[in-house]
Amino acid sequence: MKTIGVLALQGAVSEHLSMITKTGHQAVPIKHPEELATLDGLILPGGESTTMRRFIEKYHFTDPLQDFAQSGRGIFGTCAGLVLSASAISNGDAGYKFADYTAVRNGFGRQKMSFEVDLSIATLGETPFRAIFIRAPYIEKVGEGVTVLARVDDKIVAAHENNILVTAFHPELTDDTRLMEYFIKHCIS
Repeated sequence: MKTIGVLALQGAVSEHLSMITKTGHQAVPIKHPEELATLDGLILPGGESTTMRRFIEKYHFTDPLQDFAQSGRGIFGTCAGLVLSASAISNGDAGYKFADYTAVRNGFGRQKMSFEVDLSIATLGETPFRAIFIRAPYIEKVGEGVTVLARVDDKIVAAHENNILVTAFHPELTDDTRLMEYFIKHCIS
């Protein structure tokens, strides 16, 4: 059994905790940097990336998150977590550089432009994954080591590099545990 934390500063925390539990692993809300030491993996949940960044800085998570990512332990960034994990953000803001890609904040538009779509994600099998996009970002370009897992039109919406998995959508808002299981299998050693 793996211990997987959810950064509990802002965003879809309870939904991720529930999804982790559904996979049979231990789910822990993380509110203090020292709690990272007990984890095998960490979820950076959807929410508002600017607000999350402020809380990360206010509560002294910046260096501990960098250390966590560099230690090889898994990080799964959903929506705002995708933006925070980027090596660059198209508006010029700095990402935490957990993986080598450029993110576009709110790339699909404002709240009223939210949508759902069935995605073909080959690594998850033939059954489409129902993806829920809410003020979603996307990835506009990736570095050499990044594997693109899914696209909507020409926009990259799921990617994987080493111990980092990111999605522009909210898998935690579905009953489909396949992406969480993929994260545990491929990003957590």
